[in-house]
Amino acid sequence: MALHFERSEFDARRDRLMIELAEKKLDAVLLFAQESMYWLTGYDTFGFCFFQCLVVKADGSMVLLTRSADLRQARHTSIIDNIVLWTDRDGANPAIDLRNLLNELDLLGARIGVEYDTHGLTAYNGRRLDEQLQTFGQIADASGIVSRLRLFKSPAEIAKAEKAANLSDDALDAALPLIKQGGDEALILAAMQGAIFAGGGDYPANEFIIGSGIDALLCRYKAGRRKLTKNDQLTLEWAGVFHHYHAPMMRTVLTGKVSKRHQELFDAAHAALLAVEKAMTPGNTFGDVFDAHARTLEAHNLTKHRLNACGYSVGARFTPSWMDMPMFYQGNPEPIAPNMTLFSHIIIMDSETETAMTLGRTYLTTESQPKPLSRHDLDLIVQ
Repeated sequence: MALHFERSEFDARRDRLMIELAEKKLDAVLLFAQESMYWLTGYDTFGFCFFQCLVVKADGSMVLLTRSADLRQARHTSIIDNIVLWTDRDGANPAIDLRNLLNELDLLGARIGVEYDTHGLTAYNGRRLDEQLQTFGQIADASGIVSRLRLFKSPAEIAKAEKAANLSDDALDAALPLIKQGGDEALILAAMQGAIFAGGGDYPANEFIIGSGIDALLCRYKAGRRKLTKNDQLTLEWAGVFHHYHAPMMRTVLTGKVSKRHQELFDAAHAALLAVEKAMTPGNTFGDVFDAHARTLEAHNLTKHRLNACGYSVGARFTPSWMDMPMFYQGNPEPIAPNMTLFSHIIIMDSETETAMTLGRTYLTTESQPKPLSRHDLDLIVQ
């Protein structure tokens, strides 16, 4: 099997989930998030774009319901022994297959948790699921159970994150020689992703962000490339990825001369990220981290140019996004604790002067100050 962790690691994760199920008095949980399946069993696929479900009973036993295309995928990449297939056919309703499976597992009338909050369960399939389960048992929303367990990283997971961070640094090193007047965004992007692949890394859970000129103010990927001019700005957000574990970074790189506005925005971003680092310690919350970011940018008169979040947890994620919960936003009560891998980004987009500035990297939380996982410093990069 193509497992990326020792069997003892998966056993420990299963035991943690069993404790949660017992505390919440759940007889079983239906997992639809690919991240949950990967974390719990190693199952690695993009087949979650179709209906599939990992049923986990309170005693730790597991059954995967999936399609024939993923049968060998599950056997080869996971510790799952019991795999049941639903058949592609006209008018197929796999929610009925799942109900029948739950009946065979003696769960009729049981208290069952459902992982609703995931791209692995579309609204269409969710409605079909509810139709089949509304009279079958006691259904509870169990969306946050596994995602919160994944928030706290084991030593083996931390090693994956550190490898991902090395790949993220390698990607920046590959890009920098190409960022200059006449530099082609397409070649920059190819060099970055190529460095990650060459280093043994994986595809990211979402596209890298690349944009120059006015497009440097965008926070999402879009199609289309341009070449850099003499005095330009290039915003990059990317992630080194190793065994699906992500370590994002973010930078706005300048070519030519540094404008007064760029320097002002960089100074603010740098101060904000240092304030975030100071707040990213046990005893504070995710909301406190956001507040440190917001206060600093407010002091620089940049409130209207900032975003309403400044980062999030990262780990093993699948399409469509490497962003994980919880996020750094106002009022988030989730406590900062050791052994979290967290990405903080400072994003300042001044549409009035069409000036962009970003700064971000991934951290490992500790008993005190967080540890940056990047070997790069936070200096303004000018090519």
